[in-house]
Amino acid sequence: MKITISGHHVEITDAIKQAIESKFAKIAKHFPDLMTIDSVITVEPHEQKLEVTTLYEGQKVSVKASGKELYSAIAAASKKLQAALKHRKGVLKKKLNEKYQVKQSDGFMPV
Repeated sequence: MKITISGHHVEITDAIKQAIESKFAKIAKHFPDLMTIDSVITVEPHEQKLEVTTLYEGQKVSVKASGKELYSAIAAASKKLQAALKHRKGVLKKKLNEKYQVKQSDGFMPV
């Protein structure tokens, strides 16, 4: 899995890279179909923001998290992404298990 990290008003250090890669590597184990995760870190006064976007089973999944510390925002984004991917996986499983209903017209009676 490829993790792309970019920053807006922040320099991406090795510690930030390691923190993001370790958190999202756990998600990659549960969802092996993930190919790439794009993350954008934004630093504003008194707030650190992280936006994570990925493509899972043909649909874009995006989450945002913020906090006073960057590492807490990374942890929150990781939890939100995992929840969003579980939800998407559940929707796909439900669609696979739906039964097709055949409408019967008035003029046709099955024998």
